[in-house]
Amino acid sequence: MKMTTLSFANMHQHGALFANMLRARHRTFIEGMHWELPNADGMEFDQYDTAQSRWVCVHAGDRVLAGVRLTPTTARCGIYSYMVRDAQRGLLDAIPAHLLDDTAPIAAHIWDANRLFVAEGVTTDIRHAVQLSLMGHMVRSARELGASTLIGLLPIAVPRLGRRLGIDMEPAGPLMKIGGVSHRCYFVTMASKMH
Repeated sequence: MKMTTLSFANMHQHGALFANMLRARHRTFIEGMHWELPNADGMEFDQYDTAQSRWVCVHAGDRVLAGVRLTPTTARCGIYSYMVRDAQRGLLDAIPAHLLDDTAPIAAHIWDANRLFVAEGVTTDIRHAVQLSLMGHMVRSARELGASTLIGLLPIAVPRLGRRLGIDMEPAGPLMKIGGVSHRCYFVTMASKMH
């Protein structure tokens, strides 16, 4: 099992990994959860899959086991910024605008974490290790990008995994169902754990 953080600058070094991650997202969110998301050729993508984002993948060779997308809260692409903020601004029909208790932040040290998934076919004997690897590498990658805080609309089971790694996750908004799955916005504070 390997962990890789993909960017537009390095994806050419990793063969089909980026396309396979988009395919795994398609299987997870469109085929498995029946979310209505942009897609083509069996790959799920959206307006946040730009050169400003990074994609953390747990993989075995080119087979993607899990992933998450990181986007700076300072990102801009046309009318869009980052997913949580754009939902709050009413730009995303599928996500309620009341997802945060306060105004969505814009700061170089805060990055958005979204599209977190564990791929179908990841067996129960390695699932926990895959989840912990994803969370740990997400935090390491975010730190390397200069983030001290992550904000994300995440499934409510994620904070339990975070606690096992010593990651503080504070609720930042109300509990809500999205695509039949319970989600909540969380702040993941990493400054105290940087060394």
